[in-house]
Amino acid sequence: MSDTVPWRDFLAEAVERLTAAGVAAPEAEARWLVEEAAGAEGPELAAALGRPAGRRGVAHFDRMLARREAGEPLQHVLGHWPFRSLDLLVDARVLIPRPETEVVAEVALGELDRLRAHAPDRPLIAVDLGTGSGAIGLALAVERPRVQVWLTDVSAEALDVARANLAGVGRAATRVRVAAGSWYAALPAELAGAVDLVVSNPPYVAPDDDLPAEVADWEPRAALVPGPTGYEALEAVVDEAPAWLAPGGALVLELAPWQAEPIAERCRRVGFGDVRVERDLTGRDRAVAARR
Repeated sequence: MSDTVPWRDFLAEAVERLTAAGVAAPEAEARWLVEEAAGAEGPELAAALGRPAGRRGVAHFDRMLARREAGEPLQHVLGHWPFRSLDLLVDARVLIPRPETEVVAEVALGELDRLRAHAPDRPLIAVDLGTGSGAIGLALAVERPRVQVWLTDVSAEALDVARANLAGVGRAATRVRVAAGSWYAALPAELAGAVDLVVSNPPYVAPDDDLPAEVADWEPRAALVPGPTGYEALEAVVDEAPAWLAPGGALVLELAPWQAEPIAERCRRVGFGDVRVERDLTGRDRAVAARR
């Protein structure tokens, strides 16, 4: 039967079922599912919609649609998700890369550009603490040649995902190292005072914060909640940063909007002289950038 039914019909079915399941953007998500099942992305989908769907593609579509109806995040269902120029493996071992974090990566790239202007010939060293999928650190490595990047995480499972994504970035992978450990403890001692950029999207959710079910039920709690206040990881990264950063180096942190000013003030207290708050695409405070 599926050999004669066009993908257009499956797209309509997905929209109907996702709407009934209460998915916020059923049309967009239905398109993602059909693109994945049909193996036709973007402009290719228009032509694919009129073609008969093969049995293997339909079986894959049915499995994905059932998982999404059950509430599993779309990114987990697809198994991968875009982040800037990257296409990252994503599953329940790591946080899903989000547009807010792309803004944080952009701020970090700007800091590398500033440092490069003052040291045009010296390889720069960047550290992505608590890297998860590797999203931020791999974006830095791919988009800025001659930057050496360290990816660290306390979670062995997260580092397995980061390594898988590292394998997909081509020649940039030769400038990336992966290390296990809690925050700066993952780094070799010889990097102390020599790091040009520390960037992190650490856990910053308090236990009683209200989270969407897709986040609370499916994403790793340890990557979301650091402790009773939600500030524990942010404070740990800020407090030790001056010992690891080279003169003129920068710290860039993702955080919740209400945490921006307290963390900016903490940066000043530990010795950062140039501290600013950056906003995300929705206009909410999303990152603190501090220069040593």
